[in-house]
Formats: sequence, C-alpha cells, structure tokens
Amino acid sequence: MKPASRLSLLKPSPIRAITDGTPPGAIPLGLGEPTWDLPEPARLALLRAPGPCGYVPHAGLTDLRKAVAAFHGATVDEVLITTGSQGALFALFQAWVEPGTKVLIPDPGFVAYPALARMAGAVPVPYALSPDRFRLDADALLQVLAATPDASAVILNLPSNPTGGGGDLEALRRVAEACVARGLLLISDEVYRDLHFGVRPPGLREVTDRGVVVSSVSKGWGAPGLRVGWAIGDPAWLTPARVVHGYAVTGTATPAQWAALALIEHSDAILAEARAGIRERWEALAAALREHLGQTVSPPDGTFYHFMPLPPSAQADPLAFALKLRDEAKVVVIPGLAFGEGGRGHVRLSFAATPEQLSEGVKRMAPYWRG
Repeated sequence: MKPASRLSLLKPSPIRAITDGTPPGAIPLGLGEPTWDLPEPARLALLRAPGPCGYVPHAGLTDLRKAVAAFHGATVDEVLITTGSQGALFALFQAWVEPGTKVLIPDPGFVAYPALARMAGAVPVPYALSPDRFRLDADALLQVLAATPDASAVILNLPSNPTGGGGDLEALRRVAEACVARGLLLISDEVYRDLHFGVRPPGLREVTDRGVVVSSVSKGWGAPGLRVGWAIGDPAWLTPARVVHGYAVTGTATPAQWAALALIEHSDAILAEARAGIRERWEALAAALREHLGQTVSPPDGTFYHFMPLPPSAQADPLAFALKLRDEAKVVVIPGLAFGEGGRGHVRLSFAATPEQLSEGVKRMAPYWRG
C-alpha cells in the first residue's frame, strides 16, 4: 500500500520538527498559542450548554454568525463558520484554486499557505515583504502578480505570522484593486488583527468588500483549542467553500460554537485584557533583550511574535542553530527559514509565553548570540 501521490507534495512542518523533540525544562518560545486562561464567558458557556448537542447548519450557528457579522460590520449572509481559520483557508482553496494555477503567498509567511496551495494542485509563488519591518509591500506583490498570468488566488496575512508586520490602507487598496480587476480570489488572514499595540492595523474590508477575510477565536480571544473560525465575504465566494467544509467536517463542533458566541459577545473586555497581557509580555521581552544582549527593539504592528535577527554565524544553517538552542540552552524558537527563504536570517520568538519564561529564555539564549 502506498499513500496518495498528492502527499508527496507535502513536507513535515519544520515547526513540529523543532517542537516535537523539546527536552524537559525547555522554555517554550516556539508555538504561537496563548498562555493565559480561557476567558470565563467561554468556560461558563461550556458548562451551561443548553439541551441536546445537535447538528447546526453547515454555515454555522445562526446566533454566532450574527455576532461575527456585527463584529466585522458585515451581514449574516457574508459569514461562514469554520473549524478554525485553517478550515476556512482549506475550504476556500479547494473551492476556488484550479489545479495547475498559481497562488501568491507572502515570504516569509505562515507555513500552511504553500501546503494548502499544493493540496489544491496549485503552485505557491512567493512575494517579498518590505525589507525594513517585513510589512506588506504593494510594489513587490504587484510585480509578482503581473508576472503571473495564471494566478488564481492571492493571500495576505495582516499582521503577519511570523514577522508581526502589518500594512497600510493604500497598499491594501492597490492590491485589492488589482485582484478585483483580474477576478482573483483575494484572502486576507487577519487572525492576529486584534492583538495590536496602540492603533488597530487596517483590514481588507476597509478598502473592499470583494475579498474574503478569515479569522478565528484562537489568538485575540485566547481559545485555539475551540477550533472555531470564520470567513467573511461575498456569498458567491463562500457558498462553494461551505460545500467543501460540509463534506470535510459536517460542521464545527456545536459546544465550541456556543463558547465562541460567548467570547464574541464579550469582545470589548476580552480583547482589551488580551492586549494588556501581550503588552506586559512584550515589555518583559524588551527588557530582557536590553539587559542580556544590549538590543533596543520596537513592538510589532500586531501578533505576539518577535522576528529576531540571527547572529551571522548561524545564518548558514538556521535549523542547526535552532536545534542547538533547544538541546543545549533549552529554549525553543522557530527558525525563520521555516516560513520561507525570506526569513532565513531570523528566528521567530513567541512572546505569548509568561514574562518569567521570556526573561529566563533570553538569558539562556544570550551566550549563543554573543558567540
């Protein structure tokens, strides 16, 4: 027996290659998951689950769709509830990306994007982010788009995993206009948009209603284990994706949707508390970098990631350096190369960890940066 040939297009996630071998006592600065408790409204909703635990419509629990629509300034018909934002991305790719076409993805960018393109039979084509802060560079993206006549989709990630870089409204507008003119599916992954420092980063719906925004309760609302996400966009984009999602998973778990509804209904308090939490963690990281490495750093546009430049000696083999940090210093970080060639000179450090872990982690790493 042999697995399906399509699996030959996929490679194991480099993130898992690093994290699965984590030794006891290692400081976890690798995975991007909140370290604070599930907010109380979700806990209470799970405890007070009403009546039978039945199926819900493929598009999602109606009350949850209404709440998500209100949060995004959309209509209920523009909302599809999915199994995490990953479920939304998978369904959209399978519904709209024709085999043999190309999908433009950010470099560096989230590791799932090229895999999702390949599973749809397409070829991922990278576009560069700005060289200063790894933000959306409209000129770079549009240059690649002009050279890719067989593109079927473009994906944005604002703010970015792994870099934390966002984009400005003018860059978004230019990209959106180009994609609309070509009739391309434009997806903006905005799962980190509400974890920001000061001003909320701009989103795709501020410049167009012709693209699709995906998000979830995993980051800002601190509930990755619920696996509840959504897609916001024209029903013409969402209807085929709903069919794919329905055949894949039938529907997102009903109790998880009840809990997600409670989170969305308490968004003001929950998101403010989450932003205060990552601000505290960022300050702990910045203080540790200043103390142990003499580095002065600025916060990202959003997310809980610091894209940290590697020492020159580590750039030839970033994976080996990350494994050395894991096994000798007992600190887990992710090499930027895992997110594309554009990330080769960096590591992604998650400051979703506790302030104490961040301080201790930088202290352990410092000798390896100093050589």
